[in-house]
Amino acid sequence: MGQKDIIVMSVKELEKLKVITDVTEKRISQKIAGKRLNLSSRQIKRLVRRFRLEGAKGLTNKRRNAVSNRRLPEDLRLKVLELYRENYRDFAPMFFCEKLSELHNIEISKETVRKWLLNEGLWKRERKIKLRKSLRQRKPCFGEMLQLDGSHHDWFEKRRDKAVLMSFIDDATGFVFARFYEYEGTIPAMSLLKQYTEEYGLPMSIYSDKHTTYKSTDKNKDVPSQFGRALEELGIELIHANTPQAKGRVERLFRTLQDRLIKEMRLKNISDIETANNFLKQYLPVFNSKFNVIPFDNTDVNIKIGKDTDLDGYLCIKQERTVKNDNTISHNAQIYQLKPIIRAKTVTVEEHMDNSIHIKYDGKYLEYKEIIKRPVKEVKKIIKLRKTYSPPLDHPWRQTFKKYFKPKLSQTADEK
Repeated sequence: MGQKDIIVMSVKELEKLKVITDVTEKRISQKIAGKRLNLSSRQIKRLVRRFRLEGAKGLTNKRRNAVSNRRLPEDLRLKVLELYRENYRDFAPMFFCEKLSELHNIEISKETVRKWLLNEGLWKRERKIKLRKSLRQRKPCFGEMLQLDGSHHDWFEKRRDKAVLMSFIDDATGFVFARFYEYEGTIPAMSLLKQYTEEYGLPMSIYSDKHTTYKSTDKNKDVPSQFGRALEELGIELIHANTPQAKGRVERLFRTLQDRLIKEMRLKNISDIETANNFLKQYLPVFNSKFNVIPFDNTDVNIKIGKDTDLDGYLCIKQERTVKNDNTISHNAQIYQLKPIIRAKTVTVEEHMDNSIHIKYDGKYLEYKEIIKRPVKEVKKIIKLRKTYSPPLDHPWRQTFKKYFKPKLSQTADEK
């Protein structure tokens, strides 16, 4: 018995088969068939002719199971997959597409690459959980508020010790300014702010978490941290976030950079902080051009500073020290001799970012000399020998002692 052909038809094609069958058997007219199928009389005549010649198969789509005319060559697909396996194993499809265009002159859509990687098992779909949260509108102007945070991460992938990426992100535009440091602390935060200020100006406010760098641990809430004190002197408002989600813009930035920046530095084999910071100066403008948004107001509210402004005098660690009677002060286990004799109880010691020490009094810097060891006055000590008194044998003290503390004689053999 011969095997019958199986014809695969869609629901729409089955409906078309029923209508055309009714037309050929003269149960309905071609005009009514055209209204049912939403086709012209010419198209109905063509379908009837094809049905009489080929049967039900003539009403199916001729392009079914055929290769698309716009399909990319197989050699190109194999080349892309080979590049991914060799050099871009953990790259996301979109980032991989950018590298294909930038480094290999291969222009392919992200969805095409994603499908190729999914079919080969080189990429997995990520399910994003949407959380309900209250919306906070962006600030309208560039420089109105910067979100600040540091990310402790293995940025160099074991090529060196872990480092911290400290970053500003503008709330209005998403503009990013970042540098690498050994740790997250007062000096790195001040260094980052100084570099930003010299290039763009002083922002109106900074939004940070409650890290000890930004918020003092002193029980007196009115005492700011050294970084907070510097911002107060510069006229910058410091705002503390109660939760990481409150400053979500900078938190999401680190998630993006931990995916993209790490791989960029891997391709260039960057393994030290100085080279990484030089690379950031080239990388961030390109990154900002891709991800920045247009602000509600194009006004730049960063306050430009003059070249004669002494930023180091603000962005430093300041501490008060007591002036001793010999016109010296002690700071960090070191003694400093003030050259001009001043009649003051205290002076301000400034530790600048270059580790230099500056002493200020009444708005002016004082000259000083570092003393290795404070001179010790020679004091002659007169040692008097003390005469000891030994009581005589018949002294009452000795008699009392014998009475209560008689030595026990050993027992004789008879007593035993």
